[in-house]
Amino acid sequence: MKKHDLSVFEIEKEGYRLKLQRGASVPQTAIVAPAVAAGAAKAGAGGAEPPPPAAKPIESVPMKEIVSPMVGTFYRAASPDAPAFAEVGKPVTEDTVVCIIEAMKVMNEIKAETSGVIAEVLADNGKPVQFGQPLFKVR
Repeated sequence: MKKHDLSVFEIEKEGYRLKLQRGASVPQTAIVAPAVAAGAAKAGAGGAEPPPPAAKPIESVPMKEIVSPMVGTFYRAASPDAPAFAEVGKPVTEDTVVCIIEAMKVMNEIKAETSGVIAEVLADNGKPVQFGQPLFKVR
């Protein structure tokens, strides 16, 4: 995954599904829970110290993914000189064209099919993509 700079790899075949994700972080609640438990144990043992305040969980907006509906070559713009269809921070609606996938010499416009703001571009321009591969993350 490092060699090809992949952050997510997902494959499904004959009812078996495999998803590999690089750089997954530990949820904050898993880090906070031991500290809260230690403070509660101290207070329960007759300790005069009040338990430390629990850290607030990070508010995260659920991300939606725009995935490739086909195998082909991913293009962010209509031509090399044209601006990209979708940039990080750009709002999209269900009908917004976000990229083109070339398959068998046919240029297929791919629509967002969701509303939100582009948070991340996951595919590389001019590189092959697979069916179901995440192309963009949307907030």
